[in-house]
Amino acid sequence: MNLNEDKNTAPDKRGRMTQVVERNIKALLERKQQEDRERSVQDKVADAITRFAGSMAYVYIHLAIYGIWVIWNLGWFGLKPFDESFVVLAMIASVEAIFLSTFVLISQNRMSAQADKRAELDLQVSLLAEHEVTHLIKMVRAIAQKMDIQESEDPEIEELEKNVAPEKVMDTMEKHQEQINQTKKNEIL
Repeated sequence: MNLNEDKNTAPDKRGRMTQVVERNIKALLERKQQEDRERSVQDKVADAITRFAGSMAYVYIHLAIYGIWVIWNLGWFGLKPFDESFVVLAMIASVEAIFLSTFVLISQNRMSAQADKRAELDLQVSLLAEHEVTHLIKMVRAIAQKMDIQESEDPEIEELEKNVAPEKVMDTMEKHQEQINQTKKNEIL
């Protein structure tokens, strides 16, 4: 192979696989960047506040501010206290907590929606892969039967040749979950 040749065009299987993986990574990163660009101003503000509130800088700033507030109002600086009962400090901390929790929830809701979209993509890709594998099994079995290979008559292969119906899988999962929930309920009683 020529050293100047692009490794993505190399004829070996690893090069082709690398090319596919790199293309997929690039596509996913571009999609993430597009989603980041399309965020509303409110989402960007909520994310920035959430990111800052989750940093050590935020902790240090609050340690300093609340520490000074408490020490000042305990009279350790020799200055006249302005919040001896710490009611104002408690009110400020409560209001701050309300707003911070709201910003965190906004960010979590957006991230949850993104996670739902990715899960849907995963499901669609998995269903497509399952459909393709089912067809491959049918083709390989037909070849094996033509070649009179005994394993082609395995009843398990016949089961594998059937397409999976996602709604039936979900129904089965829900039925099993109901049984588990009922068992737990009976154990509690």
